[in-house]
Amino acid sequence: MTSIPSLLPAFDPRQVPVTGVDDDLPAVPPERLTPQALRQRFQAPPPWQPEVRREPRFVDRAPVDAAVLVPLVARTGGLSVLLTERSMSLPSHPGQVAFPGGKIEPDDGDVVHAALRETREEVGLAPGFIDVLGQLPVYATGSQFLVTPVVALVREGFVLQPNAGEVAHAFEVPLAFLMNPAHHRRHRFEWAGGSREWFSMPYREPAPTAAGAPAVEHYIWGATAGMLRNLYRFLLA
Repeated sequence: MTSIPSLLPAFDPRQVPVTGVDDDLPAVPPERLTPQALRQRFQAPPPWQPEVRREPRFVDRAPVDAAVLVPLVARTGGLSVLLTERSMSLPSHPGQVAFPGGKIEPDDGDVVHAALRETREEVGLAPGFIDVLGQLPVYATGSQFLVTPVVALVREGFVLQPNAGEVAHAFEVPLAFLMNPAHHRRHRFEWAGGSREWFSMPYREPAPTAAGAPAVEHYIWGATAGMLRNLYRFLLA
């Protein structure tokens, strides 16, 4: 995602208190988390409403159209979501978890082309491995990006080549984990006389095989978690 200066004060989102966990909500049933079921759902969407559409604005600028890819990788054990960790050298949001994507350029033509182009530039995932299913509603970030999430299936066999200038790490999280609201935590941050609320979905990778190697936790929050929450609502409807 194209970077812009942030006017939010520097803070560690991991230190913001949890105001609630949605473990009272049902998980998306496993039978809806298969490639065939996802194709059918996007071909004939049910009536539904996204839960998160717009974050409180924290920059004064004209809106910028953007697109991200929500890559659902078809693994033997089930679908997983391919995510990236932004490089620490980036001037904005370093180290945050994100979908591959960015600003729509004049030559892109549409949001799908933009999402595929950005994905190839950021992680080296070729379009030949990608089967686009459809789109989720536009998500307006506090930094004034109007982001269209493009949902796609990704077949196995690809080899990623992350752009070190943008991506520190690419990793996968089981879709079933993210579609279970028992893993959705709510936060509230007071700032400038108002408040900003968001979801987080921390994911700890399985214990590494190397002796003494620490487990890795990926802290999914903010816009990325908001778009995943909307995917949850879409698949549950």
